[in-house]
Amino acid sequence: MKKTAVVILNYNGRHFLKEYLPHLIKYTSDADLIVADNGSTDDSREFLRNYYPNIDIIRLDKNYGFTGGYNRAIRQIKNELIVLLNSDVRVTENWLAPLINTLESDPSIAMVQPKILNERENKLFDYAGASGGFIDRYGYPFCRGRIFDKIEEDINQYDNIQEVAWATGAALLIRREIYERAGGLDEDFFAHMEEIDLAWRLRNAGYKIMVQPESTIYHVGGGTLDKISPFKTYLNFRNSLFVLLKNVKGQRLPGKLIVRLCLDGIAGLNYLIKGEGKHFKAILKAHRNFYKHLFYFWDKRKKTKLITEQLRIGDENNSGVYPHSIVWSYFGKKLTTFNRLRFNNN
Repeated sequence: MKKTAVVILNYNGRHFLKEYLPHLIKYTSDADLIVADNGSTDDSREFLRNYYPNIDIIRLDKNYGFTGGYNRAIRQIKNELIVLLNSDVRVTENWLAPLINTLESDPSIAMVQPKILNERENKLFDYAGASGGFIDRYGYPFCRGRIFDKIEEDINQYDNIQEVAWATGAALLIRREIYERAGGLDEDFFAHMEEIDLAWRLRNAGYKIMVQPESTIYHVGGGTLDKISPFKTYLNFRNSLFVLLKNVKGQRLPGKLIVRLCLDGIAGLNYLIKGEGKHFKAILKAHRNFYKHLFYFWDKRKKTKLITEQLRIGDENNSGVYPHSIVWSYFGKKLTTFNRLRFNNN
């Protein structure tokens, strides 16, 4: 058993395995390769047995989503370091060593992601992660290289290693012990925002989250849920509210939630004006679900606080948190690229 395991969560992704496993094998000699099959109904397992018999397969009995699939798979893995890697990712030469070296350079670093570019348009950053994840004061996520649907071209402007607020689940290196002690990914999320929730939990305990652009990968995206899917809109808006409820500290929570709900309403009206009624309905559904499960997640908030205290290595870490509204900065002030944002209170 090697120190690091690269774990690919697969659900009916034979075409991605066929396309991208050769690159992973070619450029990953320093880690065990594992495919966790999330109850696929295609011939993924047969394909792996026939063509890649040396890759370990963890067989799950049904599709538990991104969160449940990884939680169940990682419980069966004993490697010290774990890479969560999407099946629709093409790795490049020397992609893994910089991530491991960064993680091991400082025991307070819990998670590291590479720079992620788009597989279809190689000069562009990828929507899911780009060159590191950030979050604004009201819980809206964005990236160094991607704000809302504005995706920048990579001209090496974000090639410095940097502390961030969250690291993408598309390609994420984490210490297994920390993952397990933190409670893993929240299975109530199913998919989307779960890595932000985990990262916030860890930052509240004093840990650091990093992006290491010396490592570069290419991501197809939309492999499970299309970017414009109303169901994805529903999950993103619902889960983002749950992230706030679980992780924002003390007296700051009510005000942030009120503003956030109003901003979501404006976003819903914008969808309606543009004739995208399905997304408007998805936001309404997300808010109804949030209210329905408010007390349930309030109880989870208390449990999360206990987990955070058990993990604590230092004060709350707010690195990567934009102290303003990214909605106002982007739509009101027309600051559409990351390097125009100012991370201060002026």
